[in-house]
Amino acid sequence: MGSLIPGVDGYMYPNEVELQWSVLIVLYPFITGLVAGAFILASLERVFNVDAVKPTYRLALLTALAFLLVAPLPLQLHLGHPERSLEMYLTPHLSSAMAMFGFVYLWYLMVVLLLEIWLDYRKDIVARAETTPGWRGLAYRVLTLGSRNVSAGALAVDDKVGRFVTLVGIPSAFLLHGYVGFIFGSVKANPWWSTPLMPIVFLFSAIVSGIALVLVLYMSVCVARGVPIDMRCADTVARYLLYAFVIDFSLEMLDLLHRVYEADESFKSLDFMVHTRLYASHILVQIVAGTLVPIALLALVQVVSLSESARRGFYAAAGALTLVGIFAMRWNVVIGGQLFSKSFLGYTTYKMEFATREGLLTATLLLLLPFGILWGLVKLLPPWTEETARA
Repeated sequence: MGSLIPGVDGYMYPNEVELQWSVLIVLYPFITGLVAGAFILASLERVFNVDAVKPTYRLALLTALAFLLVAPLPLQLHLGHPERSLEMYLTPHLSSAMAMFGFVYLWYLMVVLLLEIWLDYRKDIVARAETTPGWRGLAYRVLTLGSRNVSAGALAVDDKVGRFVTLVGIPSAFLLHGYVGFIFGSVKANPWWSTPLMPIVFLFSAIVSGIALVLVLYMSVCVARGVPIDMRCADTVARYLLYAFVIDFSLEMLDLLHRVYEADESFKSLDFMVHTRLYASHILVQIVAGTLVPIALLALVQVVSLSESARRGFYAAAGALTLVGIFAMRWNVVIGGQLFSKSFLGYTTYKMEFATREGLLTATLLLLLPFGILWGLVKLLPPWTEETARA
């Protein structure tokens, strides 16, 4: 069969030649991971009282909201009949992890993220509703939801409720993304996915990607606004990024060592695939460029005294490479798990088209869309205080 079908080596079952999950399914866990990671970073200030990261608190919340609004779109585009997704609400299937995601998504969007953002911004929204003319003033008046009381007692209640919502949001963020790893890890027929560490690896890689994204966005926003970067904040965020990255990489290495030690009947097939079809994306991009280099850059800052400009450059490079590495990890899991035959006797390839429903252009637009939404949210609800706005 390998000589008859281009891109196929060895022996493949007919239904294994063409991959069922495309780049859109790669985007889905990548985007939801950014949501969970950004929210975890925000919780450091609200729950754990890490004051140094306060400049990134509101930006992290708005980032999580922007990406959460886009998170279901890759799945909707992948479905042949996206309107059927409503059936998960009308006729819920409680034993299906995929079906339950709809309820987890609504819970996280409505009860956690939107509520916390509204409580945190309510004072500013009321002030702008009273002073802003035109359509923006109308938008602010709608966003007040009829609550105009900004007395000290009312704001104290907002803070208490917001802190409670954040506490609830932390396990909700774990559930939002951890279940994606749970779905992959539960596929017993696929040795590339079937590992009990898969949900934990997905969760920590999500934390890593979200922190890296907010760090890069924070520095970019400061540069765009012409205000100085709070290096105490940047140093603290980068330090937490390093801690999370070390744990994530250790978990991945633990999973690798377990596979090598176990060496079941699938090991030779998976090892061959890593050294051939996935060599560039797995070894070069994910491990070397996307993991080892960022960890080395972040660790170097901790042991060597560098200037502020050098640290900013290191943080920007480490954050960007981290995002590339986490995306490569999602790619290798989703795409790599479909490249080999269940008989371990054949291998196929994945060729991504350009201007199709599941092509490169669509994936690029879906990645850019959250940044457009974030830009609109920042215009409507600036993540900086009035004092820093005049800086």
